[in-house]
Amino acid sequence: MQPHQLNPHIEPQFDAVTEYILNNLGSNVPLVEKIAHHIVEGGGKRIRPLLVLLAANACNYKGEQHISLAAVIEFIHTATLLHDDVVDNSELRRGNATANAKWGNAPSVLVGDFLYSRSFQIMVEIGRMEIMQVISHATTIIAEGEVLQLLNQRNPDTSEESYLQVILGKTAMLFEAATEVGAILADAPAEHREALRLYGRHIGIAFQIVDDLLDYLSDSETMGKNVGDDLAEGKATLPLIHAMRVGTDDDKELIRHAIRKGGLDDLSPVLEVVHRNGSIEYSKEKAKAQVNLAKEAISVLDKTSFKETLLQIADLAVARTN
Repeated sequence: MQPHQLNPHIEPQFDAVTEYILNNLGSNVPLVEKIAHHIVEGGGKRIRPLLVLLAANACNYKGEQHISLAAVIEFIHTATLLHDDVVDNSELRRGNATANAKWGNAPSVLVGDFLYSRSFQIMVEIGRMEIMQVISHATTIIAEGEVLQLLNQRNPDTSEESYLQVILGKTAMLFEAATEVGAILADAPAEHREALRLYGRHIGIAFQIVDDLLDYLSDSETMGKNVGDDLAEGKATLPLIHAMRVGTDDDKELIRHAIRKGGLDDLSPVLEVVHRNGSIEYSKEKAKAQVNLAKEAISVLDKTSFKETLLQIADLAVARTN
């Protein structure tokens, strides 16, 4: 079951978001439309726009602007994917060829820019300055998070604190923005807005920890990307950081060498070290702790089916396999 199918009241709204997205990809430049449709229609659960819908409904919103606002969040997310794949030289996403693999880096970057611009056009139409402030702040932090990740690439001395700072920026900020703007649109009281903001932040952190963890557990068929992609790019994610902290001197040196070198030559021994040192379990527990914080944050919300779905999505964040 897809996350949007957890709540029958949300399904028609989610379908309306999909329709809105497809209707707003129009461009006078055919290649723009082609690339935008390729990545938007390329699968994915669309968790972020779903969170906008659930947050607005949980705050008793009765209008229709949450549909276009959810599309804004998805456009921004899609733009970051286009840019990320270029930066990471990725060739596979969700089991499909990336846009840069099909059309090249330059068109992918420029279509990402197009989607950013389209998202701000829609926000202007929504006409809520507070929403624009939250989303413009989030996009700035996302860009900084991506640059910080780039600086940490092939750096085996990346600390857990620095790692968390990266994923807060590059992933959690858009989750946080999604739930907060849903509350803003519904004119929710400050306490509920803050609760949903924190929920989004903690879910986003948990989501990225699990995503990084899956790189050492899954295969390209179930995950939609190649196993060991993070290691190949020299990314010191949480399983590696933990294994270096608790492993033997030989374990530490092996991982440090693999991060500095990049590539997949050391994947098998690194996998053995990560599993032997309990780094998979450690990472799972860190993700579960974030989920518990997310659930605790929205305890102040009124009891509704939408709040219940938010709690279910929190559990799904750590139970997913792709």
